[in-house]
Amino acid sequence: MNRPWAYVSAAWNADYVKAKRTAKKYCRVLYLQGYSPICPLLFQREFVNDQVAEEHKDRLDMAEEYLRRSRILVVCGAQVDETVQNDIAIAAHFRIPATTLDGILNVEGKKA
Repeated sequence: MNRPWAYVSAAWNADYVKAKRTAKKYCRVLYLQGYSPICPLLFQREFVNDQVAEEHKDRLDMAEEYLRRSRILVVCGAQVDETVQNDIAIAAHFRIPATTLDGILNVEGKKA
């Protein structure tokens, strides 16, 4: 099965453990809806040190590249922060449709 890439964006909790747990839940729901979730939070922090300015910039550039290659941007959660706003702007610039996780579930007729 060829699953379309869905880039996952959210206003993540400052506590990485909580943020990671939430990201996994969002990705699981998208997976069950037929997407290949792309969530930089779940893998980039494993090898990129955000405390180093150059690595932080590299992480942002890599995340943008993943977003550009995705079929859709999925905004998860009830809050919107600067990162989410930037993701929405990038998606709009490259004409990548954006929706919410609730939007995906409502279109599919399934509520998590």
